[in-house]
Amino acid sequence: MKPKSKILIIAGSDSSGGAGIQADIKTITSLGSYAMTAITAVTTQNTTGVKDVISIKPDIIKSQIIFTCKDIKPNAIKIGMLHSSKVILSVTKALSKIRISKIVLDPVMVAKGGTRLINKSAVNTLKKKLINKAYLITPNIPEAEVLTDMKIRSVKDTISAGKILLKIGVKNVLIKGGHKESKFIEDVLMKKNKVVIFKNRKIKTRNTHGTGCTLSSAITTFLSCGKPLKKSCELGIKYVNQAIKSNLNYGKGHGPINHLNSFNIKKIFR
Repeated sequence: MKPKSKILIIAGSDSSGGAGIQADIKTITSLGSYAMTAITAVTTQNTTGVKDVISIKPDIIKSQIIFTCKDIKPNAIKIGMLHSSKVILSVTKALSKIRISKIVLDPVMVAKGGTRLINKSAVNTLKKKLINKAYLITPNIPEAEVLTDMKIRSVKDTISAGKILLKIGVKNVLIKGGHKESKFIEDVLMKKNKVVIFKNRKIKTRNTHGTGCTLSSAITTFLSCGKPLKKSCELGIKYVNQAIKSNLNYGKGHGPINHLNSFNIKKIFR
């Protein structure tokens, strides 16, 4: 099977394989596209938490992006963990040289186990220098609260937060509702003068490590194949829900989801 599109992932590595660049590659590959990478950090982690975060030099990150795209131009870019202002600025400079319009930014700030992955200075740099360059940003509720300096307790609050983000230069925003204590998850997609709410029943499981990375990569993949924004978000959410339902139950903490749920392997290997 020939890949449907080419995607560059700019993100951190997760040694446990459930989130970060590993989850991104699995998602993009299982949905039929070709994944390339620019590593921003190497983490030591498992399902119980993050032990270490080792930064990659900003110049090396910039070089990875430009050198890769010079040879194989991507149809879209997915951005994940950017842990410092210097890293964010290096990515911004690299993006200005390659000019790709379909950029999905997942503003990763806190790991599933609660470890903070980005400092306050980096949050300000992200808001001032990068989010206006993305076609779509995909914060969860805690991340949207950090970006907007407001508490989100309801869908009404989510919409208010979305309006703030649109005012500061975001083109489109999908605020993920999985952190709310509710029987249903309400993900809110907003663009200028339009609000779409995706409502799905919450699946009871602790094994949701990497859902944010997976969703943003799935949406990027569908966008890269020419699908419109609303449909890309709808299909991305469906893919993640199916991956959660298959419940691998790996590890002693917040386990990973099953990225292979979309595969229908027909060949018999002998």
